[in-house]
Amino acid sequence: MEEEQSQSKIDHSSNNFSIAVDYDHKATVFRPFSLSSPHMRAFHLAWLSLFSCFFSTFAIPPLLEVIRKDLNLTQTDIGTAGIASFIGSIFSRLAMGPACDVFGPRVASATLSLLTAPVVLSTSLISSAKSFILVRFLIGFSLANFVASQFWMSSMFSGCTVGLANGFAAGWANVGSGVTQLVMPLVYTMFTTSFNIPSFISWRIAFIFPAIFQAATAILVLVYGQDLPDGNYKRKITNNQSENFCSVLFNGLKNYRGWILGLTYGFCFGVELTTDNIIAAYFYDRFHVNIEMAGAIAASFGLANCVSRPVGGIISDKMGKRFGMRGRLWSLWAVQTVAGLMCVLLGRVNTIWASVLVMACFSLFVQAASGLTFGIVPFVSKRSLGVISGMTGSGGTFGAVITQLLLFSGSTKFSTQTSISIMGLMMIVFTLPITLVYFPKWGGMFCGPSNIDEDDENYHLLH
Repeated sequence: MEEEQSQSKIDHSSNNFSIAVDYDHKATVFRPFSLSSPHMRAFHLAWLSLFSCFFSTFAIPPLLEVIRKDLNLTQTDIGTAGIASFIGSIFSRLAMGPACDVFGPRVASATLSLLTAPVVLSTSLISSAKSFILVRFLIGFSLANFVASQFWMSSMFSGCTVGLANGFAAGWANVGSGVTQLVMPLVYTMFTTSFNIPSFISWRIAFIFPAIFQAATAILVLVYGQDLPDGNYKRKITNNQSENFCSVLFNGLKNYRGWILGLTYGFCFGVELTTDNIIAAYFYDRFHVNIEMAGAIAASFGLANCVSRPVGGIISDKMGKRFGMRGRLWSLWAVQTVAGLMCVLLGRVNTIWASVLVMACFSLFVQAASGLTFGIVPFVSKRSLGVISGMTGSGGTFGAVITQLLLFSGSTKFSTQTSISIMGLMMIVFTLPITLVYFPKWGGMFCGPSNIDEDDENYHLLH
């Protein structure tokens, strides 16, 4: 509970903000339906920008059956492209953390979105398996905006509510992966049925929409966004010494907690990304539903983020207030382990409606686990928050690469349903290292704090 008390002291003397803030002018309350500047405006810009990136990245899977026939793609081509989309995100997320530390989340986020929007548009021009794989690889870079989003929320919201803000921002943004599963087939069908445009042209035209959407949100971030409660980003000075890029990076990389959270996140968010990639084709192939129905079922998995990931953030904050860091850690372990069990069960059920029901439960737990993870991240290192966020976020996409490569690459000897169950077992196993996370000031899952008297600011800078 020390962690919450030390970061949520309200500054009653400040009259410059429409909501309660602490002495760093970070918001101590969260009002998701407010547009008050700068805190809640930053929240809405962050989730909307990331929403567009998820929409773009997962615009291809719901149209995969059409694209596969047009480009004569093999199952190996499709699996390789899915892996490529995540590999691109690994490197960009690692770079995005330090970029936020140096340039601020607003410029870093908008720049990446503007650079990748033309790649989304170029999807309409692909004509071979190689170009298909290349486009998926490059579009995947846009998912690094997740790191910028979480960094931005941690810069705007105090410790007592940062888990909630992170959960809502990421949760509402991740809904983009579900909305695109629903919208892209409808856009494609509109062109083929209402305008009688041939199928091989219709799916190409459909990709104009996500490209424009992503560029528009980037411009909104640049024009209306603000990096910090008191203005745009400038690197802070600590002990009269400026921190350069290398020192910030090294300080984050040597923090073992960041590596463990990256591993844990790889088998909650990483599994979620893999599921977004394969779930529509899974229902299409196994239960022989049409492309619209497969897209609608897959959409429900992503749309659950609207509720489930914010709930993870709420649980993290509530447990943190009641039990301190121990509550946050135990909640993450428990929720992610249950998610693994639900994933195992998803591969075992044999009827469509039972599969949909289990998938819905699985989505709630796996997405809540992601929210719980980023309820812990802001407490790891204040000095290298961007690096820790980048390490954790990259772990998510690295986990997606591992699960996609080992289980869904097209060359595996397992059936898709068996691979889904194995993925669930991997989740359970790779959640266990969270038991090793320990904070001297706040303790861990099994041990209490060893140094409760250290100054909070110095603690964040040194650990």
